[in-house]
Amino acid sequence: MTDEMIWDEVERTLDIEAKSVEALRRTLDMESIINTVRVIAACKGKTILSACGTSGMAARKIAHSLCCIERPALFLAPADAVHGALGVLQKEDILILISKGGNTSELTKLIPACKTKGATLIGVSENEQSAIAKEADIFIKVKVETEPCRFNMLATASTMAVIAVFDAICIALMQLTGYTKEQFAVIHPSGAVGDRLLGYK
Repeated sequence: MTDEMIWDEVERTLDIEAKSVEALRRTLDMESIINTVRVIAACKGKTILSACGTSGMAARKIAHSLCCIERPALFLAPADAVHGALGVLQKEDILILISKGGNTSELTKLIPACKTKGATLIGVSENEQSAIAKEADIFIKVKVETEPCRFNMLATASTMAVIAVFDAICIALMQLTGYTKEQFAVIHPSGAVGDRLLGYK
């Protein structure tokens, strides 16, 4: 494989992922997104995210972003959840389950406890006929046309799309809640961001 062929593959991947994110503007359900923003803004408890594999990595990033804007959040490992860690979920909380296919057994096992406790369930999947979609109080469909890999299987564009959706949700939350730079400076005093927030060069 030549250097040119390698670079062509890189460009092809970037093009597919960019188009996947751009397409979200046409495919997302506005009501579901707005409801999600308002529910998280009004939450008196915390937002708990759970997912497996690559979706789990996205869920961890989303939990961190929510914490950065003073919306308390955490990642709950599905395997730990069904061995007692579901005790962290309380009635005033939100549980967000992220699954590309929407039927991941490790995640569907969390649904009964969520319903029993009366917490709000938000499902994120490409499959509106899935168990997670049908049980969710709010369902966000995130579907991409194709993954960049030649097998159309490695979750890359689809993972980026989920992250992009929640990046947008976080920015909308900042505006809705009136989040300030002063608030951000309190919880992010380190690194280049902390230096900028605290007025250092």
